[in-house]
Amino acid sequence: MQLKKEKSFLQDFNKAYQDEWLETNGLGGWSGSSVIGCNTRRYHGLLVAATKPPTERMVLVSKLDESIVVNDERFELGTNDYGTAIQPNGNKYLISFERKKSPEWIYDVNGIVIRKTISMVHDENTTLILYDVVRARNPFAMEFLPLIAARGYHSLQHSYNNIFWDVQFENGIFHNQPYENAPDIFISIPGSTYQHQPRWFYKFNYELEKYRGLDFEEDLFNHGIFTVQLKEGDQLGIILSTQNPAGGNAQELFSAEENRKQSIIKISDNELVQQMALAADQFIVRRDVEKENGDDNNNNHNNSNNNNTQQLAYNSPSTGVVQGEALKTIIAGYHWFTDWGRDTMISLPGLCLSTGRYADAKKIIAAFSKNVSMGMLPNRFQDNNEPPEYNNVDGTLWYFVAIHKYLQATNDREFILGEILPVLKDIIDWHFKGTRYNIHVDTDGLLFAGEKGQQLTWMDARIGDWVVTPRMGKPVEIQALWYNVLKIFAGLLEMNGQSADADLVNLSADKARISFEEKFWYVKGNYLYDVIDENGNPDSSLRPNQLFAISLPYALLEGEKANALLRMVEEKLYTPVGLRSLSPDDPRYVGLYGGDALKRDGSYHQGTVWSWLLGAYIEAWEKTAGDSFTTYAKKIVSDFAYHLNEGCIGSISEILDGDAPYHPRGCVAQAWGVAEMLRVIREYKLL
Repeated sequence: MQLKKEKSFLQDFNKAYQDEWLETNGLGGWSGSSVIGCNTRRYHGLLVAATKPPTERMVLVSKLDESIVVNDERFELGTNDYGTAIQPNGNKYLISFERKKSPEWIYDVNGIVIRKTISMVHDENTTLILYDVVRARNPFAMEFLPLIAARGYHSLQHSYNNIFWDVQFENGIFHNQPYENAPDIFISIPGSTYQHQPRWFYKFNYELEKYRGLDFEEDLFNHGIFTVQLKEGDQLGIILSTQNPAGGNAQELFSAEENRKQSIIKISDNELVQQMALAADQFIVRRDVEKENGDDNNNNHNNSNNNNTQQLAYNSPSTGVVQGEALKTIIAGYHWFTDWGRDTMISLPGLCLSTGRYADAKKIIAAFSKNVSMGMLPNRFQDNNEPPEYNNVDGTLWYFVAIHKYLQATNDREFILGEILPVLKDIIDWHFKGTRYNIHVDTDGLLFAGEKGQQLTWMDARIGDWVVTPRMGKPVEIQALWYNVLKIFAGLLEMNGQSADADLVNLSADKARISFEEKFWYVKGNYLYDVIDENGNPDSSLRPNQLFAISLPYALLEGEKANALLRMVEEKLYTPVGLRSLSPDDPRYVGLYGGDALKRDGSYHQGTVWSWLLGAYIEAWEKTAGDSFTTYAKKIVSDFAYHLNEGCIGSISEILDGDAPYHPRGCVAQAWGVAEMLRVIREYKLL
């Protein structure tokens, strides 16, 4: 499919500023902005570097505004929002934006036609910008104004902060370290001259931050202006990097990256699948692990007293992963998430297995196994060397599902049975005897989870002491996952020649299934309760979590009840871009996601649409619809496809409004949204 914006759209600022582009570098860093080059978020920037991959990200170069000078006339191509004015409004020269392997723009300035393409170098904090002069009757000058932010990606820059003015400029390469201990900034513009005139530009307005109820004004620093003489047929390649680009050639680096992307899209001839494969690639990143002294933290899953793993400790000889080596992980979403256990395990089948990246999947599974503590996977890894957090119940359970699908795809028994099975046994043991947050198997065989003030499922919004969606007790999807954990574990034990042990685990699974059937069916509503709370009271909120009782590898619900449930979900929760998190009939339903943090978090799971749930929805239909499944599933995919040409062009949003027209919200690119749609498309051959 063609992901493109035409002239009339691009020159309408009020429409165009809401759509975005994103390029990533495999380290957790990125380059991105709106499709008209007007930064609308604090997270936008041409060079956002992951200084300790994939964390501690910094917006170094915010913008590189261009001007064309011909016959003493100046035409500014940049677009900036100052709140009271759009100045300059270079989007009036844009005639097209297209997301190919890399984002591409075409400008027409009084007959001077320029193609601009942006990419990043994989495994480097390096951005490439290529300009092709397609048409120009006469030679002209092009000026470049770099605007420096030099700050953490969650913060904003202001003129009262000091940025070092001194620079070095030699052979077309600019070098500045904005402050002590900051990363170096290099800008290579071959054939350029440089005029040093340090100054601040004030009060850039970031409209989407304002919409989110956050501070939204920033000052940016400029050291000087670069000038290059160009003519028709010229190509100019600019490099922005934290490394000295001396001797580097932007065109050659760009070609290498295009070849890498070409290898990614070879999985399919379908353009939509190709775009989604490119989107999937953006989430699989490197995690650099500092070498530790000694082996005290190895095999964390055997250390029952280790409540908080202070340092990521990986040592996996059978996979060739050793301490101090860069490992693979999955970024949950751009721009503000790092790697989360739950998101990683849900995303791994779609991002890695559906795209043939089995080695990456293996590394991720092995890496997380070394950070299991008290039978739990970390919920998330934090910035600034802070210890991992373990406040979740479902990430560990999704780990079993990811392993099950990895084994199905690769038949890698040696790795799973030899290295991972002992970790899984430890996890099972901890869940039966009880672990953090009162997570334990109850007398009915179901899994109880929760303490006052804690949110342990994916519906985890909490504001101070206010738990927005209280689900302490026995959430429906946790029971579906727990049943699958037991069935998957029993299958692995059988595969490992431990038939007697497998029989015992299957007995536990049967007990859980019988209790589930007795307690979770809501007769009046013809669907499943969302949770049985800590006092044994059922919650009849109509939510999408019940889908996992059908969609997971081992279903807890089949036949007429499954069909009735799906009809209710289709009627009340389904939208073309995902499933609502709460029925519109519920008085707590919120159809528009926005406002300050209190309003946003208060509506996060109260009707807001989640894109990733389409995977479970399609899979549930596959298990119930019979011969009509393929036709219906293809229609779901077809109806969804338009979303790739809105929001972050070529990717899938984390969330969307519950009310039509389902405007994209939250993270502009979300791993599990991309992963789940790509997984079901590939698995069921829907394109």
